[in-house]
Amino acid sequence: MFQHVEPASAAAGEAGHAASETFDAGSTIIGHIANSPIEHPLIRIPPVFGIDFSVTKHVLMLWIAAAFLLIVVTTAVRRMVRQGQLAPSGPISGLVEYVIVRIRDEVVTPNVGKKWTDSYAPLIMMFFLFIVTINALGMLPIFDVLALLNHTVLHLPEDSFFTRLTHGGTTPTGNVNVTAALATISFLLIMAAGIRAHGFFGHWKNLAPGGVHPAMWVILIPLEVMGMFVRPFALTMRLAANMTGGHIAILAILSFVFIFAELFGHALAGIGVGFLLSVPLAVGISALEIIVILVQAYVFTLLTAVFIGMAIHAHH
Repeated sequence: MFQHVEPASAAAGEAGHAASETFDAGSTIIGHIANSPIEHPLIRIPPVFGIDFSVTKHVLMLWIAAAFLLIVVTTAVRRMVRQGQLAPSGPISGLVEYVIVRIRDEVVTPNVGKKWTDSYAPLIMMFFLFIVTINALGMLPIFDVLALLNHTVLHLPEDSFFTRLTHGGTTPTGNVNVTAALATISFLLIMAAGIRAHGFFGHWKNLAPGGVHPAMWVILIPLEVMGMFVRPFALTMRLAANMTGGHIAILAILSFVFIFAELFGHALAGIGVGFLLSVPLAVGISALEIIVILVQAYVFTLLTAVFIGMAIHAHH
């Protein structure tokens, strides 16, 4: 009887090892959309008042997007000033002016009014340009190429900066912390716009519309206060969910290649599924994601302008 114990244990061990080597679609997808682990940040910074300010991958991506925008916009504007032209002369300058004029004339002015356009247009334009840039960077396979280079050529240790750079997702707007920060700025801007237009007490007085019986204030004021906080929450979740959902869909479809290869025990099965199903669907969803990049940035910008206009023109 004891002669069969060792082979059985060995077989169980081999089965467990094989199970651990199988493709785990869930952990792979989460690893590609999540932020780099806080236990292994890219740049470790000592906590300040208990808050960890270490630089993670999404923080780095935000810096890259900000630097890119600063360089592009500054270069375009300086070129126009240096040449003494009122109209843009190059494609970059033309694109920047086109976006700025469209956002100002079609988003900001109709919602906040001409009187307040110059006050709030710059920040609302920043929202659009920044969100578009972040979303677009998330679609570029920069870090996937770096991971492939490390796996095939460099073979750097796991704790190296380069290797840690390849872990985690590349879409910061899929991170709720990032979208919450943008929505918080929008929320503060809405409050500032209302207070600037009506005064501190006048802004809060507008929570109860004029002509309404005071008995209704008990219902209206709590609803208005709740709506005031629901707006930034909606901005947060809409942007994060839409940007995360597209990446999850693409990764899930591409996972079919490995799932079917393991299911049928042959790589040709995975290649066939990838060629006939996964790659065409992934390409289609990626094309749809390009539209989502622009739409979500526009929606965030438009809603911010609408909410600012509601705070300024409370009685309309």
